[in-house]
Amino acid sequence: MSGAPHCMHTNGRPGGWLLLPVAPRSNARSRHGDPGVSTPCACGTQPASPAMLPHEALEHLRTVMESGAVVNTVGVAGPGDPFAVPHRTLETLHLVRAAYPHITLCVTTNGLGVASHVAALTELGVGHVTLLMDAVDPELVDTLYAWIRPGTRTLRPGEGAALLVDEQAVALAALVRAGIEVTVCVTVYPGINDAHVGDIAAAAKVLGASGIYVLPFVPADAAAGPVPAADAATMDAARNAAAAFLPVLDASARDGLPVARRTGMGCGEPVAVTAGSGLPLPGGNRPYVAVASSDGFEVDEHLGHARQFLVYGPKDGPQTGSMASSMTGPVELLGVRPAPPAGSGDARWEALAAVLSDCAYLLVSSAGQRPVECLAGKGLRVIQTEDNIEGLVDVLYGGGKKGKNRGKGRTV
Repeated sequence: MSGAPHCMHTNGRPGGWLLLPVAPRSNARSRHGDPGVSTPCACGTQPASPAMLPHEALEHLRTVMESGAVVNTVGVAGPGDPFAVPHRTLETLHLVRAAYPHITLCVTTNGLGVASHVAALTELGVGHVTLLMDAVDPELVDTLYAWIRPGTRTLRPGEGAALLVDEQAVALAALVRAGIEVTVCVTVYPGINDAHVGDIAAAAKVLGASGIYVLPFVPADAAAGPVPAADAATMDAARNAAAAFLPVLDASARDGLPVARRTGMGCGEPVAVTAGSGLPLPGGNRPYVAVASSDGFEVDEHLGHARQFLVYGPKDGPQTGSMASSMTGPVELLGVRPAPPAGSGDARWEALAAVLSDCAYLLVSSAGQRPVECLAGKGLRVIQTEDNIEGLVDVLYGGGKKGKNRGKGRTV
């Protein structure tokens, strides 16, 4: 009942699969807190937050390629949906295509807003799209999703569900007509859509899908919540129902899965900062971390409202030309720097980038998309989070104390 995911190989050549998480926002949110697929992505980890900017994604790909790794397939997926902010996705695909003309390109999406970009995807040579489709019945969609937001407005229950079902069908058909291969990925929620998987597969077949992944819902806490983890019997029944219509693809192979199910956060929402987040350590010409805080304890200020920024770094300063691993002395609060005057558009963010030109990260509770992109273009990555300063700074410098030893946040 399984087959090899089509996105994993190019013209029979063996090679690796690399995920580029460049989507900063979600356009839908699971009601059940699905933390992700049970099988790791091809790169071995779930995508790190916050989302990469397109030029960062290309640089990451180059670094991987220059390390000697063989990458013949690049997937754009996560941490949000690639078409919630489509220009970021399309720019990334354009940069990768220009730099590596022969590489295979894939995208994973829930389908909202995709149909209007099919021509661009075709022109860029995208070969495969994985469509995350958990129901074709709007009533079930309402049960599965807490909210659906195709633009800036969250749609009413029923309205959003009907739109999602319609747009998924239109996107799937349009992609197939354009010659782009489409597979569907279903997450099975016991008691909600487990008996509906055959209907999803049947609808996807009519629209031209070439295969289907059937994956179990895995709650963050198996003992909590009204929806349990999908057991083996439920999954066998769901996969058998899907197999009557489409090939059921193998999602357990470590050589790749073009799916990144994640309700995690990106640039448009608060993110988690953990020791395993994959964020580079501060160092080199940017050895410091800036923080927007009203009290010196917590990251609690919006970027646009902050009138000053706390700057943290190694007490004795970095060694010349060193990275963070070579820092000398403890990391502590080094000083306070004023924010540029409000109301000057991009010029304000360019001025802030100059004020914090030696900082690798800026921690804020929230921020608009434009300043995030403007600052990132100047080399300053904005991380949106709400937590204790001491723990966050410790983690960013390679420690692991986030959330512990709450105090004044002066020395870590």
